[in-house]
Amino acid sequence: MIEAILVFLAAVCLIATLVPLLPFAHGMVRSFDFGRLQVIAIAALVIAATGLTGSFSATAMAAVGMAALAISIQLVHVLRFTPFWRVQTAAFKGDEDATPTISVLACNVKQGNRDYGRVMDMVRDCNPDVAVFMETDAAWGEGLGPCLSDYPHSVRQTQENSFGMILASRHPLRDSEVRFLLNKEVPSISCVVTLPGGHDLRIIALHPEPPLPTRDTLGRDAEILVVAGEARDEKLPLIVTGDLNDVAWSRTTRRFLRISGLLDPRQGRGLFNSFDARYWVLRWPLDHIFHSRDFELVAIERQPFVGSDHFPMYYRLALTGGSRNNAPNAPTRDDIEEAKEAVTTEKNRDRPPAGTDWEE
Repeated sequence: MIEAILVFLAAVCLIATLVPLLPFAHGMVRSFDFGRLQVIAIAALVIAATGLTGSFSATAMAAVGMAALAISIQLVHVLRFTPFWRVQTAAFKGDEDATPTISVLACNVKQGNRDYGRVMDMVRDCNPDVAVFMETDAAWGEGLGPCLSDYPHSVRQTQENSFGMILASRHPLRDSEVRFLLNKEVPSISCVVTLPGGHDLRIIALHPEPPLPTRDTLGRDAEILVVAGEARDEKLPLIVTGDLNDVAWSRTTRRFLRISGLLDPRQGRGLFNSFDARYWVLRWPLDHIFHSRDFELVAIERQPFVGSDHFPMYYRLALTGGSRNNAPNAPTRDDIEEAKEAVTTEKNRDRPPAGTDWEE
């Protein structure tokens, strides 16, 4: 009986490992991208439990074999976000007083969360140069007022559908724009930040649709890939940040990095799981910052719980030219063609975005 249960669990782990390898942009498939850490944990328990039984039967060995294969495949995706992998973004070792730096906070407040004070205390503690707040409705725009008064420059797009966004900056902004890249209800923000000393850089903040098991993920994937194309052509140093509703190791995010040429400072350092802040057993890296090779990493920190289902993420980057960074792989022809196909398909659709009713 015990061996049968272990075989069943191992088979589930292997199926959950193989499903996201399918090239289908559907929530039923792409949702399996998220729980890779959980699958590794369950498969490891299967191997440990099988060992404790002391059995070498065919059934026991089948359980161990399937669990080991699942772990091996999952580690191909996850291992790059551990210290066992080489870093993409070099650690800054220069003089911060002599080098332009920028600190960025990405905070999905969760629209239904009303703990404004906790969020404001967190912002004041980490004191970022630029703060991006997502899922901000009119109430959040008002609730964050005392905190935002410390930021003389801002771009605000509050909405009642869980896709509102506010970008606040201590430094001057220009070319600020709220954009609806592919869906008229899903905004993103693009702006140029001028650092002390006159150094300009661009920030793009986005919060695409979440994946749902009942519909495709083209809305999310295409928006991410639109920004990848923009990043590839951007002349200024660039930071892309936000809750991408996609994990760092997914097919879409890896394609984004190849097309954009941007770097992920978590690679070679750690997972920095930001969701779900409420349940430790269900966590994965969902809130991101990617940057051009102009930057090196000063600090990366997950912030404390603020009442949301996301932990805020704080990053500090130094504008060095980034000659010590390791570049991502170049995009393949399939990357370019499939990205164009996804964007074209989504541009020709007119539909409400996923997840607008989650706070009702």
